[in-house]
Amino acid sequence: MIKKKRHMKRIVLLIETSREFGRQLIIGVARYSRFHGPWSFYKEQMGLKSSIPHLTSWCPDGIIMRDSLIKNELIDLRIPTILVQHDSSYSKDFPVIITDSHSIAKMASEHLIERGFKNFAFCGFDNYEWSDNRKHYFCQHNAESGFKTHVYSSPRKKKIIDWEDEQKHVCNWLKTVPKPVGLLACNDDRGQHILEVCKRLGFKVPEDVAVIGVDNDPMICDIGDPPLTSVAMNVESAGYEAAKLLDKMIDHQKIEGQQINVSPTHIVQRQSTDLLAVDDPEVSAAIRFIRENAKNKILVNDIVKITRIGRRSLEKRFKETIHRSIYDEIRQVRVELISKLLIETDLPVSHISSLFNFTDIEHISRYFRKEKGIGLREFRKLHQPR
Repeated sequence: MIKKKRHMKRIVLLIETSREFGRQLIIGVARYSRFHGPWSFYKEQMGLKSSIPHLTSWCPDGIIMRDSLIKNELIDLRIPTILVQHDSSYSKDFPVIITDSHSIAKMASEHLIERGFKNFAFCGFDNYEWSDNRKHYFCQHNAESGFKTHVYSSPRKKKIIDWEDEQKHVCNWLKTVPKPVGLLACNDDRGQHILEVCKRLGFKVPEDVAVIGVDNDPMICDIGDPPLTSVAMNVESAGYEAAKLLDKMIDHQKIEGQQINVSPTHIVQRQSTDLLAVDDPEVSAAIRFIRENAKNKILVNDIVKITRIGRRSLEKRFKETIHRSIYDEIRQVRVELISKLLIETDLPVSHISSLFNFTDIEHISRYFRKEKGIGLREFRKLHQPR
């Protein structure tokens, strides 16, 4: 008996590829297609209005697209659709891919606080909800830690045409921000803008202004002078999950209220934040020792021995400077290094356990779970691209 040839699903991707976010989403979708397809893809470079006639004649089975492109004409086609959400005011009738702005801002804030900064700033794009959300949560987390955040706003009375025009305004704003300052840019492009402004003003990076972006776009981050630190996210995994969900929708499985979260995985530190802005020399020396020896089984007393003060005094200075105990700092630095290995390598958990001098896998698992609230393998599955 001859098997009937399976219909190859046709998928429309209306996602720009000029940014790492869009490229990683598409890579995730393509990965799912290789395992569960193959699918046929249609990618329109022009606007949606010019795409709709082509969509109708091409007879697509499903669509993944930016929510800013959503139109009634598309809704009328009744094609299974997943939106990459940038504005919550758009249609609630579709499943969405949404970035976790709260976790992004929290991770960036903690990264800068760890480096001893007491002055903070945010530079984003006005009138973009995703940027406003990152600004809100960054300010909120800093405030909870006792710090004020200086926020850039575009001039209200003057129309900004391009970056060259806006650069002067950003320069004037950054001059007023107290230094040294830890600055979160809403994405890597904005981070690159700040690096250029610092060059123009003669500010040293990271000594005067430490800059962190979002998306970890290698092309943008590495072209920076100095290279830009950035928040990496599990975008590829989100693309894979979106494709998996779309596959179910196409097969008429009932789907309601689905939301796929793009979460931050870790900080990719480059030169733009590679600094300890800690005035206290004993605390600075202690933190540097922890980072240089994080793979070893170091104790609080080991840290105290490399300083010129007693344990009680050092603990007090840690709390005053970085708002954590010595033990908490040791644990956090070690867990972040373990996280990086879980995401960026395929090393077995047993090998990672040995690298960090844990007695066995159960020991490292308890240690990791206490900090992250999730097991090692679950963390890797959640954040590592499939």
